[in-house]
Amino acid sequence: MSHLVYLSLGSNVGDRQHNLRDAISRLKTAGAVAAVSSFYETAPVEFTEQSWFLNCVVALETTQTPGQLMGSLLRIEQEMGRIRIQKKGPRTIDIDLLLFGDVVVESPDLCIPHPAMQQRRFVLEPLAEIAAEAWHPRLKKTIGELLVELPAGQIVRKLP
Repeated sequence: MSHLVYLSLGSNVGDRQHNLRDAISRLKTAGAVAAVSSFYETAPVEFTEQSWFLNCVVALETTQTPGQLMGSLLRIEQEMGRIRIQKKGPRTIDIDLLLFGDVVVESPDLCIPHPAMQQRRFVLEPLAEIAAEAWHPRLKKTIGELLVELPAGQIVRKLP
């Protein structure tokens, strides 16, 4: 059975655009890339003493389970040289699993929908670009509605 999932990708180390494109290409090992948002330059959140990020969102059709997909995403991050030294710190690539259809998962290793996605403009802007009508199964709102409700303050600039 195929599932439509949404992933948030971010990079702020090295050639950020190349890193995002490389990760998108590698996602083919986990499924079929159905859509990719524009790239957005974004200010770091929480740990702010680091370079700005380049972010995008990818829609992926996959037959993997949520756990299998998470394993695939962590493997891609590792293959691309991600080293987890500091929480929310600089990274070559970060791939977050945002939505997995209408599935809700709550475990120590995996939370779907992503627990902070509704608070992050760098996630909601690109996600709304490709899936404004996608449904958040916990909050019972569309991505477009969540974006409109987000308070101002986070800097997100769409690249030309």
